Amino acid sequence: MCSHTPPCPPADGPDHEGAKVVARDDGVGFSRLCNGVLLFDDTGGLQPDGQIIEPDSASLTGALVLRNWMGF
Repeated sequence: MCSHTPPCPPADGPDHEGAKVVARDDGVGFSRLCNGVLLFDDTGGLQPDGQIIEPDSASLTGALVLRNWMGF
């Protein structure tokens, strides 16, 4: 469990992304949060119980525009 003060938000809470990053893999593009949530660079993620966190469509649109603009 979280040992931060104040404690990190729970994985099933609406503010779950507010938990502290405890591990990061830039090659794969994800962060593991203190509450067990995996957040991916596309803003999607996985809850500790395997439930999918849908990506934020506004962030995806911005990333696609930037990618197309840069010629990738």
